Amino acid sequence: MSRTYKATGINLKAMPMGESDRLLTILTREYGLIQVMAMGARKHHSSLGGRSGLFVVNQLLIAKGKSLDKLTQAETLESYPKLGRDLKKLTASQYLAELCLFQALSEQPQEALFDWMNYHLQQLERSPDHWVLPYLTYAILQLLTLEGVAPQLAQCCVTRVPLSPDLDTPNWQIGFSAPAGGVVTLAALHRLQQRPDPPKPQGAATSVQERPTPYQPGTGARGRQLHRAISGMELALLQAIAQLDLGSQPLAEAFAIVQPLQATLVDWLAVERLLRQYAQYHFDRPIRSATLMDACFPVSPTPAIALSAESHES
Repeated sequence: MSRTYKATGINLKAMPMGESDRLLTILTREYGLIQVMAMGARKHHSSLGGRSGLFVVNQLLIAKGKSLDKLTQAETLESYPKLGRDLKKLTASQYLAELCLFQALSEQPQEALFDWMNYHLQQLERSPDHWVLPYLTYAILQLLTLEGVAPQLAQCCVTRVPLSPDLDTPNWQIGFSAPAGGVVTLAALHRLQQRPDPPKPQGAATSVQERPTPYQPGTGARGRQLHRAISGMELALLQAIAQLDLGSQPLAEAFAIVQPLQATLVDWLAVERLLRQYAQYHFDRPIRSATLMDACFPVSPTPAIALSAESHES
């Protein structure tokens, strides 16, 4: 049996080890999630120095070890240096990497998850500043879909009644329930809120602070967090990004479906927080890097986020 193997992988996590080594957590196409030791990677002239950085995609040659495998060679296929120069892009990338780590399996191919992560790193690096948050919300929803736990957004999860946002009625609202699996009517929401709080799943976060918006109550009891009212704009944005078809057209053209909604930063933040809480509930894990989002995207009076094709960087 060969003592070495090849793989294509994205570095999702790096930790210093000893005086000059680096422990890497890598998502590979062929073997899923692996941990390898990059010996001497932190030395000044090491050939593995840049190749062991975060979000670098390498063709790897790995030697099997008794406790940890060792990275012996790495040929960089793609890197995303601009992510580390922009706090918003770096935070969004770390957010997606953490979600990826939740779902990645070891010792089996993870081609779909690898492609998902690599694609969104590409798009985040290319995106103008005001596109970062919309890209992030789309990426989260796409991962939920990939893992088979995407929220139902077109009809009530309880009654199966079709639901459409009313953007012309001030303060129009609809319900959303993470345990039920998506949007619900207000009557169904009221019934769900009357039930006792569900037992806390092991490892699930209950202390993620939510900044109240005009359409969102404070955190309150945990049951109120899991079953809550959302605005017509939140529903419209969720339904719009769920319909995006990025495989058949340029990204800027695909996002044009969202442009007529004239969504503001507050609207996109509300959608991100909703999907964050939904993902934490269904993945049964707190998204620790997501707590930096509020610092990266402070709420202030802002115009609608323009997502025109002209604003996209080539």
